[in-house]
Amino acid sequence: MSTPHNSAKIGEIAKTVLMPGDPLRAKFIADTFLSDVKQFNAVRNMFGYTGMYKGKKVSVMGSGMGMPSIGIYSYELYNFYEVEKIIRVGTCGAFQDYINVYDVVIAQGACTDSNWASQYDLKGNTYSAVSSFELLNKAYEYAKKKDMKVHVGNVLSSDVFYGADSEFWKNWQRLGVLAVEMESYALFANAAFLNKQALTILTVSDSLVNHQVTTPEEREKKFLQMMEIALEIA
Repeated sequence: MSTPHNSAKIGEIAKTVLMPGDPLRAKFIADTFLSDVKQFNAVRNMFGYTGMYKGKKVSVMGSGMGMPSIGIYSYELYNFYEVEKIIRVGTCGAFQDYINVYDVVIAQGACTDSNWASQYDLKGNTYSAVSSFELLNKAYEYAKKKDMKVHVGNVLSSDVFYGADSEFWKNWQRLGVLAVEMESYALFANAAFLNKQALTILTVSDSLVNHQVTTPEEREKKFLQMMEIALEIA
């Protein structure tokens, strides 16, 4: 079968999918870490690949930017392609002064300014989107074993990249939120709704506190620790 956004057939996608936002990062992961690679999707240039990593069948596919985009792709993977686990690997902007560029952030939960959860008809109540503890625990233990600089906690999944209020992040900082990105809330909610597993592993690409920043090339090809963690727990 295929969907409007994915040309793969059943069986071509592994039970575990790594999902970077950038489809070129998906290609980089496949080219760098996987063997016996086969491309299963190029619809809308959202590249998807399946290969082998240390004897395990693993897939990697881009998600695009923002909750609507990852919401579509993750739902199709879970609901139509029998995927059990999605591990988002992406970038984030740090909210806390003790978090530096290249540090790894593992999202225990996701806050949001999005209206995503309104579809569940929760009568005005708030849904707290959390990751799979099984995947989170494995990821944290592996990162610590490898002496990686890792932080675990809440992230903000925001609908807005260029916001009208340049100081918005300080309110989230006061609540201990670690960093901002744009996808995890929808991924975690889809996983919960469909009884699947999800985790987000991020590399800090910039800091809203000390204004450290990395280049687009570094974001695509040099954030290797999060990729290693995700592949090891896949």
